[in-house]
Amino acid sequence: MTGLRSGAKRRRTSGQDAPAVAGRANIVDVARRAGVSVATVSRALRNMPNVSETTRDRVLRAAAELHYAASPLASGLVTGRVRAVGVVMPYAGRWFFAEVLRGIEEALRDHGYDLVLHVLADSGRRDDFFASLPVRRRVDAILVVALPLAEREVEVLRTLHVPLACVGEPVPGLHAELIDNVGAARLAVQHVVNLGHRRIACIGGDMRGPERFSVPGLRHQGYREALEEAGLPIHAEWERDGCFTARGGERAMTELLSQPGGRPTAVFCQSDEMAFGALRALRHSGLRCPDDVSVVGLDDHELSETFDMTTVAQPVLAQGAVAARWVVSRIEGSPGPGDASPSGTGAGTAGAKPDEAGAADPEPADGGPGTAEPVGPTPVGTKEAGTKETGPEEDVHPVRLVLRGSTGPVLDGPFAGREPSR
Repeated sequence: MTGLRSGAKRRRTSGQDAPAVAGRANIVDVARRAGVSVATVSRALRNMPNVSETTRDRVLRAAAELHYAASPLASGLVTGRVRAVGVVMPYAGRWFFAEVLRGIEEALRDHGYDLVLHVLADSGRRDDFFASLPVRRRVDAILVVALPLAEREVEVLRTLHVPLACVGEPVPGLHAELIDNVGAARLAVQHVVNLGHRRIACIGGDMRGPERFSVPGLRHQGYREALEEAGLPIHAEWERDGCFTARGGERAMTELLSQPGGRPTAVFCQSDEMAFGALRALRHSGLRCPDDVSVVGLDDHELSETFDMTTVAQPVLAQGAVAARWVVSRIEGSPGPGDASPSGTGAGTAGAKPDEAGAADPEPADGGPGTAEPVGPTPVGTKEAGTKETGPEEDVHPVRLVLRGSTGPVLDGPFAGREPSR
């Protein structure tokens, strides 16, 4: 057995020395290097109050020098947090969901939180998720994206006792980031009405499906309200289900073009993806847009400019980002974006960057391609949070009309509003 030789000098280490094993520094080593207590290191690394900037800088410098990284498991045991937010959605591949997810992820990353994604694509996955969720609580908050929930499912979420919010689809009792879907649809249809169109069809979604999505019904309501205000008849045969996909939009437009009694001169598509399919159907039928049929969409999909699509733009990225910041603020016990007080009613899109919140670009309002048409004193959907109209749990984001080539010039003269030739 080998030991220290007699008379050998023992080297004593000071608190300023690096730990004996490189790369294995712990919080005590950081405290010694910084000359503070372990509790102070913990507060400084978690960006908590009651730590001066000078001390915080010293702790961060010591942690960097020692290559110290706090264990998420250990931090969770101390704080009760795992620094992760669960996101629940029915789809992940569709554009709207991917954009919301991008906004959520960017905002969470800025605050040091991870994203845990749950895609409930069928009833089996959905049932398993809500059955096992109370047992495997591994998140600090949950965001529900465009997924209607049954009352029993909402109750399961509430048993977790974590901040809850939804995006795109309202869920009773949850903080919501969304748009005024009725107003957005009205804005789109009013635009083609103002251009002189009188035969206006609608391609939307299934309002009676098992998923119970509210958006198709709300946008259909806005379409009909705009027609009624203009004194135009409603033709049920001109209302088609496009399944919110390009393929569905193409099929629905093909059906509209084959209707007896004449085709519509304008079509409102409840999403840009359906509008892309509608344009394809027009091309296959030998018709020109907007000369023969005008098309207006809703979303401002990233490809809408490529397709020269007039659309109603909604701030999809911002809805996800603001929702993420809201739940983080609740996790950390501080007012969220736009909150006037710690009670947390929220206020519109406050806290979002101007380009995220859907504000119109400062382009000349000359009606040319890509310009945002002024919509009264404020964009559609701008409401004061906490009023009787919206309730304390909704942030309604503004939308805007973006004019491009798919709706063409104003119809005037003897042909305005006339039956089209077939």
